[in-house]
Amino acid sequence: MKMTIEVDCTPEEARRFMGLPDVSALNEHLVNEMKGRIEANMSMISPDELVKNWMSFGAGAQEQFRKLMEVGMSAATRK
Repeated sequence: MKMTIEVDCTPEEARRFMGLPDVSALNEHLVNEMKGRIEANMSMISPDELVKNWMSFGAGAQEQFRKLMEVGMSAATRK
């Protein structure tokens, strides 16, 4: 036997029925905080700033990556 029960209610009504707390004020605060942080760091998203950040690692990061690959290759060939 198969039974299907369909409940037609809003999310607010379901929350109250299940006894869950109302977190809409907290959610609104978090959304506003994230908006503020995004707007404050908008300059980091510009292509010029991204390239500057990536280039600041420069040859040092490339050298470290090369060494990592060498260690991995030497470990793989020993087996």
